[in-house]
Amino acid sequence: MAESVAVSDRGDTTASRSRSVCSALWQAALNPAAVVAIVEVQKGSAMALPTDYRIRLMQPTDYAAISEICREVYPHDTPYTAAELAEHQAVYPQGQFVAEHVPSRQPVGVHFTLRLRMADFHIDDAWDVLTAHGTFADHDASGHTLYGADVFVSPHHQHHGLAHALTDATRGLVVEEQLWRMVGGSRLPGYAAVAGVLPADEYVREVVEGSRTDPVLSAHLKDGWQVVKPIHGYLQHDIESGNWAAVIQWVNPACPPPPELQLR
Repeated sequence: MAESVAVSDRGDTTASRSRSVCSALWQAALNPAAVVAIVEVQKGSAMALPTDYRIRLMQPTDYAAISEICREVYPHDTPYTAAELAEHQAVYPQGQFVAEHVPSRQPVGVHFTLRLRMADFHIDDAWDVLTAHGTFADHDASGHTLYGADVFVSPHHQHHGLAHALTDATRGLVVEEQLWRMVGGSRLPGYAAVAGVLPADEYVREVVEGSRTDPVLSAHLKDGWQVVKPIHGYLQHDIESGNWAAVIQWVNPACPPPPELQLR
């Protein structure tokens, strides 16, 4: 997201660009064989990418490559299986995004999402609860929240703005489907080193204020996310984060939630 855009202008700029992008994505979902380059490379655009990359929707032919990327990024976790990825695509095809390396025609990054009614959950719920143990079986087509279940990029293709472009695509979906917000969980891999002397809420507050840097949360803040609150136990066995995470959100400026349904 372009950091120089003022907050009052940012929503309009994002919304208008995202509607056209997401319309192209939806057409791709209706016609999986279509080859659709959805990211328009515009001067100063937050979604501009190097010309050898593009954002598109996930297809069955991507499953094996995505599993291998997952294995590289999360070496201590079991990677997504083809069956799990097929489940994601079956329940919400327009919410499963891929960054493709155009010369090789291979996926090199992903952002998986589903829709939820946050009133059905608790703000402290773990990833396993919010994703029905990674199956997305709890996807609710009437839900007003887009939940960012996972985003990762191959170590061989990082530092090209792919994660930012994938996030812009998901926000475009929020705008296109007139949802209230997007919600996710941010790891805090810098926290374990200071957990013995600093409470998690103070750590997160310092990162938000800019007096401390966290490798993951700081990047999310630069990308326009807002912190709702720190929670414990979001991911299992996240030793680097001391098993803490921060609930983060991006609110749709064109369609914010009513005050009584805001996250706290």
